[in-house]
Amino acid sequence: MLESFLVTSRETLEASLVVGIVLAYLNRTNNQNYRKTVYYGIIFGILASILSAFIFTVFAGGFEGSGEQIFEGITMLFGAFLLTTMILWMMKQRHIAKEIEGKVEKHLASSQPLFSHIGIFMLIFIAIIREGVETVIFLNAINYASGINFIGGTLGIIAAIILGYLFFISTKKINLKKLFNISSILLILFAAGLVAHGVHEFEEAKLVSGIITPLFDINNILNEKGLVGSFLKGLFGYNGNPSLLEVIAYASYLGLIFYFYKRIESSRVKISG
Repeated sequence: MLESFLVTSRETLEASLVVGIVLAYLNRTNNQNYRKTVYYGIIFGILASILSAFIFTVFAGGFEGSGEQIFEGITMLFGAFLLTTMILWMMKQRHIAKEIEGKVEKHLASSQPLFSHIGIFMLIFIAIIREGVETVIFLNAINYASGINFIGGTLGIIAAIILGYLFFISTKKINLKKLFNISSILLILFAAGLVAHGVHEFEEAKLVSGIITPLFDINNILNEKGLVGSFLKGLFGYNGNPSLLEVIAYASYLGLIFYFYKRIESSRVKISG
């Protein structure tokens, strides 16, 4: 449940913040006549996201046997890749609101009102469809790894919308940076689990060798099918009897993320210095 909540809340919050920033800027600059354009962008973005979910489901249902395992493995690895790029991008951002407001200002500066409406519509539409498609991929990756919890996913969406709304009516007193940092740590561990699960699927399909399978077996201590074990499996990719290749993949991913994190932090120090 927590992994579904974490993914949907993070994705929805990012989309709702973009919408909130745009609406706040339009209100502040007395351009309320563009509010309907924003709402149209939201509606069409949601509809496009639903369509992408339908297409993905139909496409995924056409695989069987090793083909299904390969597809699931690719989905998990691609989901981990998207999560990683999203997290690294958020780490680099320091003035997201100003960047979005700059784009809105540029669209409003067009001499043709129609182009201004189209520009703002596309800004909102792309933000919604991007987060929507990513959510579809992430939830399917979760489903392949441990099963989707629709209650957790729905609660995540509701919580993110409420938080995004509170952020803008409370004069930005909510510490979103701290919230994003905490969720990023959990998502990094979740992505590492997706990488290990993806490798496991490739092993099942006989595409790669586990080298040593299993490397160890501690299911008698903490069974991955038990209450605690299944929770850890879904959120952090816990495996009671992983292969050597899965352990290497998990550790290598965390090492790579730590390397990029240190580079981003060092670049921030140079800029501030």
